[in-house]
Amino acid sequence: MADLNSTLTTVLVERFTSNAVRIRELAEALPDAQFWKKPFSFGNSFGHLVLHLTGNLNYYIGAQIANTGYVRDRPLEFTDSNPPSKEEALKRLDTATGMVLQTVRSQSSDDWMREYSAVGTKAPNRLAMVLQCDSHMQLHIGQMIYLSYELKKVAGN
Repeated sequence: MADLNSTLTTVLVERFTSNAVRIRELAEALPDAQFWKKPFSFGNSFGHLVLHLTGNLNYYIGAQIANTGYVRDRPLEFTDSNPPSKEEALKRLDTATGMVLQTVRSQSSDDWMREYSAVGTKAPNRLAMVLQCDSHMQLHIGQMIYLSYELKKVAGN
């Protein structure tokens, strides 16, 4: 039987990998213009949610656990009026996800329980923060599914 750390690593790698794959699948169905379009006067575009998830992973896991030096500008994730191309935004998310996978794989049993502290969270340890990041991705994937559905209706598909 595998030890708890290897089981945990396997599960987390699968979760973040499947989250990234699902986001790419949803994004690829959208033309570039729809990727940045807000179907409602409130809320966010699909593309800005991608920027937000990228920033979230790079800050909470990258800067705080992997010590990447990433500096986050959270408001810009939602308001960037000159965003990167759809493909560049997705590439940045892929890079952030790769960093998360590498970081998850490098954690020992003791590392998971190390105290965690970052602005904007009350996670007591690394494991809690990584689980929170997975849940956060799931929340926004749900929003992305809804946005994709609404954008297709607007486009008449």
